[in-house]
Amino acid sequence: MKSIQKIKGTQDILPDTSGKWQYIENTVRTIMERYGYSEIRTPMFEVTDLFARGIGQLTDIVSKEMYTFLDRSKKSVTLRPEGTAPVMRAYLENNLGESRPVQKLYYISPMFRQENPQAGRLRQFHQFGVECIGPQAPEADVETILVGLDIYQELGLKNFTVKINSVGDAQSRFAYKVKLQEFLKPHFSQLCPTCQQRYETNPMRILDCKNESCNALLTNAPRIFEALTEEARAHFDKVLSLLDQNEVKYEIDHRLVRGLDYYTYTAYEFIGGALGAQNALGGGGRYDLLAEEIGAKKQTCAVGFAAGIERLIMAMESENLFPERNDRIDVFIATFGGATQDAGFKLAHQLRKENISVVTELMGRSLKAQMREANRYGARFALILGEDELQSGRAALKDLVKSEQKEVALIDLAEEIKNQL
Repeated sequence: MKSIQKIKGTQDILPDTSGKWQYIENTVRTIMERYGYSEIRTPMFEVTDLFARGIGQLTDIVSKEMYTFLDRSKKSVTLRPEGTAPVMRAYLENNLGESRPVQKLYYISPMFRQENPQAGRLRQFHQFGVECIGPQAPEADVETILVGLDIYQELGLKNFTVKINSVGDAQSRFAYKVKLQEFLKPHFSQLCPTCQQRYETNPMRILDCKNESCNALLTNAPRIFEALTEEARAHFDKVLSLLDQNEVKYEIDHRLVRGLDYYTYTAYEFIGGALGAQNALGGGGRYDLLAEEIGAKKQTCAVGFAAGIERLIMAMESENLFPERNDRIDVFIATFGGATQDAGFKLAHQLRKENISVVTELMGRSLKAQMREANRYGARFALILGEDELQSGRAALKDLVKSEQKEVALIDLAEEIKNQL
């Protein structure tokens, strides 16, 4: 019978790599706390309509990539493909704006998209993200950028840049779409099939196309900056001014529009130079239209970003930024079965209560095999507990690093270990 294996596009995060994930997650939580962000955890699946309305029916995510199915009540549900729409749904459903006008939220969560697996992009992938809901001020846009930069810098990344653009307000976008369609009309037949569809439904997303022929056509395309209203231009100018004041290096990318329909005003990406063509570490922007798209009665201003953890691990590995693993335990207790094994098991429990890490023998192996196991664990000490030791209340404590051994009273064992660690 063929053994069962993991599904294509998923991965097992094994003990020898899980420390990298913990290191990143702990850093993310530390930076979030500095900025006053609180963690939010939303369900892994939501009603499909949340993403169809929030992200957009015609986006690749909704039309091609979502894991959608009918539950037993025949309701269409979808595994979460991104984190922003669920956070906004939770914000609205739980009336979070009433308790605090500015809600600063973050998440670290798995997401799901049925797309072609490639380096750093899996069908179950993981993101961390921030959502600042409530303020319309440009300062909120810049704060979310600073959060991301602080995380990357805390992790030691140096080889990255920030790309930024404005996609304008609703009036700006409408005016620009008309200009872009006029520019592309004579070249319609040269667009890829996907962009030919986008031409009518959402022409701005043609700017995001990775097809080389489409990219060549867009070289002289009009820039959205030329269509910005005074309000949208003032917002973007203030964002750039704040970035300058805080000495943030950035590059204005006039073709940066982001892939989702709910973005307004600021759009930005964190780019990692060591990742080749797929070099976006994360990205986001302002999405003041999302709340109304999913049923809110009034506009709710919001801004945030999401960043892929798999991509981040690749970037950190390329720059050798992970600290050396320290999986060493403090004590391995070697026993000889029977009463000694019971006593060792109890002693280990007592030592763990003193914040000492302990492993005991569970396989009934010889003393020689147990000492090999202690070395595999990188134990600092080995305690050999036999019948004579139980009778005398004293045992040999061997320092495996210094190759020294001393006899200690079992009652004083915890204090002795702590003094030497």
